Amino acid sequence: MLENLTDKLGQALRNLRGVGKLTEENMEEALKEVRKALLSADVHFKVAREFVSNVQEQCVGQEVLKSVTPGQQVIKIIHDELVKLLGEGATELEDKKPLRIMMVGLHGSGKTTSSGKLARYLAKKRDYRPALVACDVYRPAAIDQLETLAKAENCFFYGDREEKNVVKIGKRGLDAAKNAEANLIIFDTAGRLQIDHDLIEEIKDLKNAVQPDEILLVADAALGQEAVNVAKHFHEAVNITGIILTKLDGDARGGAALSMKTITDTPIKFMGIGEKPDEFEVFHPDRMASRILGMGDVVSLVEKAQETIDQKDAERMAEKLRKADFNLEDFLAQMQQVKKMGSLGSIVGMLPGASGLQIGDEEEKKMARTEAIILSMTKQERQQPRLLRGSRLKRVADGSGVQVKEVNALLKQFGQMQKMMKMMRGGKGRKMMKAMKAQMDENGGMPGMPGM
Repeated sequence: MLENLTDKLGQALRNLRGVGKLTEENMEEALKEVRKALLSADVHFKVAREFVSNVQEQCVGQEVLKSVTPGQQVIKIIHDELVKLLGEGATELEDKKPLRIMMVGLHGSGKTTSSGKLARYLAKKRDYRPALVACDVYRPAAIDQLETLAKAENCFFYGDREEKNVVKIGKRGLDAAKNAEANLIIFDTAGRLQIDHDLIEEIKDLKNAVQPDEILLVADAALGQEAVNVAKHFHEAVNITGIILTKLDGDARGGAALSMKTITDTPIKFMGIGEKPDEFEVFHPDRMASRILGMGDVVSLVEKAQETIDQKDAERMAEKLRKADFNLEDFLAQMQQVKKMGSLGSIVGMLPGASGLQIGDEEEKKMARTEAIILSMTKQERQQPRLLRGSRLKRVADGSGVQVKEVNALLKQFGQMQKMMKMMRGGKGRKMMKAMKAQMDENGGMPGMPGM
């Protein structure tokens, strides 16, 4: 989502290389470009103006430290201002049981999907017993969708397909959830294509009836500045306590995330980063600021790895790598572990300096083809790839729906990787590491890697 903003901010700050002192003159052009980058990313114009003013005030007159470049010093200042803009510190939900949450937002923002994701997240992370109450009586199949999500996440579900009075549904759902001993009750409300009087009155009535502890606005990041206006209207109507920003995996320009906190003075608490039930995260302003500036988000990557990768398996694999005893069976296991962490694009986006790498559908398809090829092999063939000759090759190619040359290409690449591991294990390892580091320093990034 934020690649465009990241690239433009990077270009704006490159002009500060070689500057000894930050002055109004050398900062003017750079900050003008920063302001343009923010506006083109759909950041509210008032927010962009105030942001640039704050950065300029802190930058001008500062002596550049010997250990850093002017660009790095300005990036530190911009990073800190971005964190302030996004809301300092991760803002969690109220820590109480039972907890009542009302989800509000426009039609199509992802309220129902986010209700299921939030129920799943809180059940796993904070040991809640969730209940989902269907209060959308207008959208076709809204009740069915929420019921399907509830079954998938093993949640209690309440819906009434005959009743059209939302307040009655809310009250009955609350009572039913209590009787089922649920201690997290999420009310999925209806939306409209735009804010209108009926919508506002309905959610006000429901709020008074069920007395929610949290009212979360589900906002589509792709709406840009319009999302800010939506947040403002909902906040004035029902005093929202937090925001869930959805569709951050799409081509939205990211301005909504940078504007909402300032305009509504309401924290962004969660973000949806994909279609899958587990692609839902707590919003950390400092980590998002780092992503925007191309610094990656190693903390989130490590947390995700800890959640999905078994410690004993990791230790066993590390030992195999140390001994250069790594076969296609192990490679398949590693690939499947990576898939559990999310899409390749989301993982690469967390790596420092990797914001410019475009990981799209084609890379995901290549990974799927590689997995299909290995799965078409017998266990013996995965452990001893040299057995793959003639009819065996043909069988694997047919079984995975690819050509024989693609199987051969994979085997060749894997053979190269095994050779590299043996070299690393032997006396040439230190020299090889020095050569790789020199290449990285020269190119400003990682050297070319094989397709696999």
